[in-house]
Amino acid sequence: MSKVVAMIDQSLYAESVCDYAGFVASKLEASLEIVHVLGRREASGEGANLSGSIGLGARTALLEELAELDAKKAKLVQQQGRAILDDAKARALRSGVSDVTTLLRNGEIVETAQDLEADADLIVIGKRGQAADFDKLHLGSNLERVVRSVTKPVLVASRAFQPIERMMIAFDGGTSAMKAVDHIARSKVFGGLDLRLVVAGQVSPEIRKKAEDAAILLKAAGYNTEAEFVSGSPDKAIAEQVKESGRDLLIMGAYGHSRIRNLIIGSTTTEMIRSCKIPILLFR
Repeated sequence: MSKVVAMIDQSLYAESVCDYAGFVASKLEASLEIVHVLGRREASGEGANLSGSIGLGARTALLEELAELDAKKAKLVQQQGRAILDDAKARALRSGVSDVTTLLRNGEIVETAQDLEADADLIVIGKRGQAADFDKLHLGSNLERVVRSVTKPVLVASRAFQPIERMMIAFDGGTSAMKAVDHIARSKVFGGLDLRLVVAGQVSPEIRKKAEDAAILLKAAGYNTEAEFVSGSPDKAIAEQVKESGRDLLIMGAYGHSRIRNLIIGSTTTEMIRSCKIPILLFR
């Protein structure tokens, strides 16, 4: 049976993550697993080490009290995590998903995503985490790490949910982009929706041919689309096309270059996620 995994935290994106995951699960008639990951420090209730600043006479009693407080904190964090999952499950059930399970996990979100992707068709995660700076448009610190670490498609949810009716594929001729086209051509979720295939930037004869072949494949799958070519840097040009044509979902290959190259010249994927205000379906 198909399964969708939704990874939530305490950020404002948790609701839209559940809604988008529920949208896809309903279309696939799939089960939905909602996951909340507690960092090891949170789960243990570990606080600052104050033993060096405590006098000899009071050290034992105070350390015992600190240990007790840490244990209470860890218990409260666990209870809070379960409450978050209970609310998310109720929201998913109200949206019409019948098979919903929850998982409270201690550890790291990247390791959890890797563990759960084996029997998942899709992983859904928020664009920004609970510690993100909205004013500076900071992305969630784990977003790139999760996308790079898994082989299954990752749907990056926008802040507010809206039903997906109009899609765009940002095509660059790469292996990940071809993987995205093949997935959409076979998809039970997006069949019959309005779709554009857009290539931005300099277009070589090879990329033009690949884009035209991709459009033929999508037409054979029932999509009424042609390969379109626009000028400008890919991140800015695609973001403009998304906004002007009122797209509800952007589909693209992700992080095609190494982290070192991205540190030197920046990442087109990161810029696209930051500048586009809609959900983005990423393929590696």
